[in-house]
Amino acid sequence: MLVEALLALAAAGGGAIVQAAGTDAWNGVRSGIARALGRGEAARENSELERLDRTRAVLEAASEGEAERVQAAQAAVWQSRLEILLEELPETQRQQVAEEIRTVIEQVAAAGKEAPVHNDFSNAKFEKSAVQGSGTQHNTFN
Repeated sequence: MLVEALLALAAAGGGAIVQAAGTDAWNGVRSGIARALGRGEAARENSELERLDRTRAVLEAASEGEAERVQAAQAAVWQSRLEILLEELPETQRQQVAEEIRTVIEQVAAAGKEAPVHNDFSNAKFEKSAVQGSGTQHNTFN
């Protein structure tokens, strides 16, 4: 049986996977989780990469009305997978994998704190132009 801290870690890991899907953090999260679940076996790691890609596809395909439910379901699936992994490992490996999961969670948290893109076009004259950035974009026209 896992202690509460590891259960919470698995829950945070499942949430981080879902949160990272479709963001710049995805590749790092994807490889980190696959490596943790693969435990050094290339075939197993590849299976996890495929499973993660399917998760991302399911999340991206969800309609606006079902997105929250699909996100919760996918987070629960990954939480369960991480709980099973942590439960099956010997204590020495469990601590190493827990640290790998923490690293992934920190990646997602750091990606969410990225500085916003700021474009200042004071006194500029544009006609039929668009400016693109990443993240949330707030436009003010003076």
